[in-house]
Amino acid sequence: MLCVIDEFTRECLAIRVERKLNSRDVLDTLGELFVLHGPPEHMRSDNGPEFIATALREWLQRIGVKTLYIEPGSPWENGYCESFNSKLRDELLAREIFFDLREAQILIETWRQHYNTARPHSSLGYRPPAPQAILPAAFMPPYCVDVAA
Repeated sequence: MLCVIDEFTRECLAIRVERKLNSRDVLDTLGELFVLHGPPEHMRSDNGPEFIATALREWLQRIGVKTLYIEPGSPWENGYCESFNSKLRDELLAREIFFDLREAQILIETWRQHYNTARPHSSLGYRPPAPQAILPAAFMPPYCVDVAA
């Protein structure tokens, strides 16, 4: 899985699910996201071969995106992604058995949509990062009563 997270909004922009991912898959996914959202100033990633490939680094350089590679063995340098991966693992992957790739893609995309639009995030005042609609104050869920004030 290739998970792309916006560190500022905490929104999961994409989860690409394939049997194997390479630098071309990363480039395709990022290209689609940059068309939709515009290129970021920086992109943080680990040092996996799909992220340090020459073609990807040259493409990012041509469009003016700086790379921030985390040090090997230093997951705390990529805290938002590590937190996201933990939630994805606990809330979905540890509870599901995927019988084929297409089923995994559909269930993971459904979870991503829920994560972005409905699931409360403590770091965002118990609001989702990309809500579909803003709930009126009278309809605040009971777990954010203290935060709503």
